[in-house]
Amino acid sequence: MEVVIALAIGIVFGSGIWLLLRPRSFQVLTGLMLMSYAVNLFIFIMGRVWLDKPPFTPPGTTPDPSALADPLPQALVLTAIVIGFATTALYLVVMIGARGLTGTDHVDGEEPEV
Repeated sequence: MEVVIALAIGIVFGSGIWLLLRPRSFQVLTGLMLMSYAVNLFIFIMGRVWLDKPPFTPPGTTPDPSALADPLPQALVLTAIVIGFATTALYLVVMIGARGLTGTDHVDGEEPEV
């Protein structure tokens, strides 16, 4: 199972890097989003996903770390999703503004001559 998850994270991150190197702004934005999804998945998986284990100690019981899930990776990924959404929205607005000013969506600001 670890190999499948590692391959999936690697493929998503590699696809993000490939899109990041493309000349169009929308492809760059999509590449950044894919890379952030891969990092979020990596952080979540590194927190050891436990099935049917509560993240907090139930009331009236003594804390047993082996019986609990780690809530920190879940909180980090949730925060990263919110920050990623805000960053994507900001970049989208800047990209639309740059397209309106320059008339092109190329990263370097000019269309290639054919």
